[in-house]
Amino acid sequence: MTRTSKGPLDGYRIGVTAARKVDEQVALLERRGARVEWAPMLSLDPNHVDDDELRAATDDVLARPIDIFVATTGVGMKAWFAAADRWGMLSGLVEAISAAEVLARGPKSVGALRRQGIRELWAPDSECFEDVLAHLRGRDLRGLRIVVQEHGQSLSMVAHALQRQGADVAVVTVYRVASAEDPEPMFRMVDLVADAKLDAVTFTSAPAVAAMMEAAGVTGRRDEVIAACQADVVATCVGPVTAAAFEMWGVPTIMPDRSRLAAMVKLLETELPSRRLGLTLEVAGHLLLLHGDMVLLDGVEVRLSPAPLAVLQALLVNPGHVVSRAELLAALPSGTAGSEHAVEMAVARLRAGLGTKVVQTVVKRGYRLAVSS
Repeated sequence: MTRTSKGPLDGYRIGVTAARKVDEQVALLERRGARVEWAPMLSLDPNHVDDDELRAATDDVLARPIDIFVATTGVGMKAWFAAADRWGMLSGLVEAISAAEVLARGPKSVGALRRQGIRELWAPDSECFEDVLAHLRGRDLRGLRIVVQEHGQSLSMVAHALQRQGADVAVVTVYRVASAEDPEPMFRMVDLVADAKLDAVTFTSAPAVAAMMEAAGVTGRRDEVIAACQADVVATCVGPVTAAAFEMWGVPTIMPDRSRLAAMVKLLETELPSRRLGLTLEVAGHLLLLHGDMVLLDGVEVRLSPAPLAVLQALLVNPGHVVSRAELLAALPSGTAGSEHAVEMAVARLRAGLGTKVVQTVVKRGYRLAVSS
């Protein structure tokens, strides 16, 4: 049989919900053979900055010394610094933040701060905002003034929690994340997930998760979306902050060790084939995977006609155990000549495709896969 090299995601249908860096993500997936469905959950111009509101908040921040400053996103800090620069207030803002104890949620916010010469005192390895709160939760905050840069979604509940510890808290809204202007693609993505027509769906922000669940609620399919993600559709998140948005819905997620697009796509390369197969076998020194109706041998596709494919599927039911000719004959597609010779021909074609050592003949009993012990 002819072997054709395919990408590791060939045959998989993956939904992409990102509004930013979408071309990069789609290219990474398609380069690996995936069929991509795209529906942005958020506005293509997601970071809506209200200049008047932000300037008033900045004036308030600079009115009194800051004891603790919490930076939550790189894009938010960059937008704030850029706005302050336009108003001639950048040096004052940098000086005020630098004088405080600076906490940062992750490397992007750290990078935005350091570009202005501001050094963070602490940042969690997890890049998780909840860990920043845990860092503050065990401290005596009475009388301290804390300024928190909001990350696109309301942090009013966080402010209340810190106020209960005695802190004077100011939350600065740099931008708000808005849902996509056209809801129709969102509704279509909801249907694809609810109907389990996707193998996986990717998310790169917590607001995107919230937007899809809201759209699912509007269409009355939220329970179906949750059920599909619990069973058939792999909810794939770029990092822990995004994954945390699924926790309240009881949806299991996968995420890479590093919160990066390439790492997320790499994770899908191994996760999806292993889930679809449910079994990875080493046969006669080769790695064998059944990928839908395709067979992958050492990552290379081997196209089999229906009869040898049926034989392989029958042998895979109980790998390594002998399957009789009569059982293999019963497994052959309808229309195949009903004799043991048809079985022998199907086995010969299977060996031609996978190699002569993959299928072993057990004299007077039948055939078995040469599974490694």
